Amino acid sequence: MCGIASLWSKRPLNKPKFEDALDTLSHRGPDGRGTWYNERGTLALGHRRLSIIGLDTGAQPISNQSGTIHLIANGEFYGHENIRRDLQAKGHHFKTNSDSEIALHLYVEYGLDFIRHLRGEFAFIIYDETQNRLIALRDRFGIKPLCFTHNQDGLYIASEAKAIFAMGVKAEWDEYAFIHSCNLQYTPTARSLFKGVSQLQPGHMMVYDGEALNITKYWDINFPTEPITPQRSDEEYITAFRDEFEQSIRLRLRADVPLCVHLSGGLDSASIAATAMKIHGAPLDCFTVSFAHEGYDELPVAQEMADHLGAPLHVVRVSQDDLINTIEDAVYYSEGLAINGHLAGKYLLNKAIRAKGFKVALSGEGADEALAGYPHFREDMARFGDRDNGGQAADLQSLYQSNDKLAGVFLAHGKTLSLDAVNAALDYTPSFLSAKASLGYRAAALLSDEYITSTDYFADMIGSFDIAGQLTGRHVVNQSSYLWTKLTLANYILRTLGDGCEMAHSIEGRVPFLDHHLFEFAAKLPMHLKIKDMVEKYILRESSKPLITPTLYKRQKHPFIAPPVSRFAGSMLHDYIQDMLRSDHFAHVPFWDKSKVRNWLDSLPKMDAKDQSAAEPILMMLFTSSLIAKRYKLGSAAK
Repeated sequence: MCGIASLWSKRPLNKPKFEDALDTLSHRGPDGRGTWYNERGTLALGHRRLSIIGLDTGAQPISNQSGTIHLIANGEFYGHENIRRDLQAKGHHFKTNSDSEIALHLYVEYGLDFIRHLRGEFAFIIYDETQNRLIALRDRFGIKPLCFTHNQDGLYIASEAKAIFAMGVKAEWDEYAFIHSCNLQYTPTARSLFKGVSQLQPGHMMVYDGEALNITKYWDINFPTEPITPQRSDEEYITAFRDEFEQSIRLRLRADVPLCVHLSGGLDSASIAATAMKIHGAPLDCFTVSFAHEGYDELPVAQEMADHLGAPLHVVRVSQDDLINTIEDAVYYSEGLAINGHLAGKYLLNKAIRAKGFKVALSGEGADEALAGYPHFREDMARFGDRDNGGQAADLQSLYQSNDKLAGVFLAHGKTLSLDAVNAALDYTPSFLSAKASLGYRAAALLSDEYITSTDYFADMIGSFDIAGQLTGRHVVNQSSYLWTKLTLANYILRTLGDGCEMAHSIEGRVPFLDHHLFEFAAKLPMHLKIKDMVEKYILRESSKPLITPTLYKRQKHPFIAPPVSRFAGSMLHDYIQDMLRSDHFAHVPFWDKSKVRNWLDSLPKMDAKDQSAAEPILMMLFTSSLIAKRYKLGSAAK
């Protein structure tokens, strides 16, 4: 993985300033840097390299033989060896051993249709002098970030917004995006928290010729319409899934540097670790986060699995002091609001991985999206999965009892904002959106009166999707999974918790469950192979059963959640948060009513344990918004 930046300016650009902007991404690429400028000095491509494949010859930008087409890439392209051989047979000559170079030659060979040949985690830019056009792409799920600003001065593109600011774009709050986040946790899919800084959405391509900017979708998640008629026996499906899963991991074990594995106490990471070691033929180093409070610490389960595999387990213990010491940097690199201290946990996990000499880590993100793993999907199954027979509401009480720590984050708790628009569009309300609406209800109560509007952000959100083309006629669990993948996975799990915390320490995260071949296979599965008798990820459990411990085979989903600060903060952490929320930096977050916030903070100790836990996302949003204001020197809001 690397850091990339580009500027197509309406006038000759300031090269030293662009070079400095590129260096704001040095954490993404400490192993090398490179730039290319056109003859007029109006277009720049910049690259910060984290060397993973082709260590000695992979410097970028990379140009074709004639020196007229240029590439900067962030990510990994899997199966590149076979693609390289095919292209060489067609007469292409390669300059490097890097996997990135195949994108350049595929473009030369196939034009804009080249994307269908690429498999992996990537964001990259190609400038074609012969066509005078710049092409930028982001991978299908948004594993790697790419943001941009298009204004009267030109087009700015970078892996992170901080590089765009360093190029000269002013850092300001985006009022709509911030209030949108307060209502349902996420910024709109094509925006960021910063005015004028957009995100290239997952599965999209941008083409720019110096004037017109065209963005098109090249891939989407296509769940089949109901009913899904099984084409194989369950045993055959399980075998086929295992084959696809092993192929995805086999591709992601290819690296010219040391590689390790995340190992929590969950089925996803355990399945990856066990399968990777089966393919690798030897133990791999594993890393896990350990929290101090019972019910949030998965170390005993992770240790049991590591012992089962004969693999070394590196334990990263995260305390409240660690939260104080790291959360500001974690927010700076992630460029987003956090809803829990797990942001600091992920940041410290990757710091420890780097300290041990690793550059690549396999991680379990995407399994719950592909295979309906979250408890709110089971709630949807119980409420709406069999509506003709009245659902399975009797299962809900045990579901809520066994996931009591997730109230207000994954499962609804208390009053909610209106979800009428969502229900009207879908004919049901996904349970996770009910949870976000309960979060939004609490957050909205703390907004300044001038920022309380009649805007229905849930209506805006659901209206941004192709309901008829992508959701209508699909199983309700698949509809919920589609929306969750586009909102939570892309905007929070992959960007804030994933890439932001990984690349802060120059770690390349690889996510086998988000291989698009594997995901497309999973999308077509009959629902009983995902949720069977209210047990989630049935097909993964069965395919991995021979390799994992009985404990993990039987264990239900346990999301990566840190002990809530709102409930467990000690005196030092409590004072730190109180000081921050009464500081000048908090005054630079104009959206919150300072008096309402102080009263709310005073009421926290009087809440019961469940209400305190449900207050955690709000407390962390308050806290991290003040840290963003501090690190990015933000002032008033910009509409």
